[in-house]
Amino acid sequence: MKQSHLRVTVLLLVAIFVATGFSFNERIDLSHYKLEGVALCYTVPNEFELVSETTLPMSYNLFLGKTYVGFKEALGFKESRGNYSIINQFGYMGKYQFGKSTLHMIGIKNSEQFLEDTFLQEKAFTAYTARNKWILRKDIKRYNGRHIGGVKITESGILAAAHLAGAGNVKKFLRSGGEQRFEDANGTSIRYYLKKFSGYDTSHIVASRKAKVK
Repeated sequence: MKQSHLRVTVLLLVAIFVATGFSFNERIDLSHYKLEGVALCYTVPNEFELVSETTLPMSYNLFLGKTYVGFKEALGFKESRGNYSIINQFGYMGKYQFGKSTLHMIGIKNSEQFLEDTFLQEKAFTAYTARNKWILRKDIKRYNGRHIGGVKITESGILAAAHLAGAGNVKKFLRSGGEQRFEDANGTSIRYYLKKFSGYDTSHIVASRKAKVK
């Protein structure tokens, strides 16, 4: 009988213990879970803020170094300050200041389309550079690394000078030891371009006798 009373008493105690959430008026110490000084509140942009931020003007400082892209951008800036739509007083057009006869030679007949198409202008530059590299291939091999008129000769300098003065005039300058000089209508010389555009990586441009824009 005593065992029955004891069993009932234990069961009652267990039931009370479960019902009260194991508390028995004792408080659980949660002090070690405190996160004082820790920033737990974060904010994220809403849809309006995302749209606003992406439409803000952004500026970039892109370092191109002596890469081929750096070569193109430097030459384009010197020719026209990078303006694709410009025509100068002598009729030379676009970022790289092409004449109509040169454009026809590399397969571009429509000068208006040329001025409106930036991608076409970049392709035109590559095609013309490939042609000049083929015409001057022997001179590049012969004079690369040498000094003429106090200027170190490099492939990129030769190609830039050819863009300015034509491959034939660059040949004359190199083979005369700098005596046969050339200046364009603005007074810019082959020597200046040889120096200014020296040392860029133009190695991946494939020399092509009949390069055209496709």
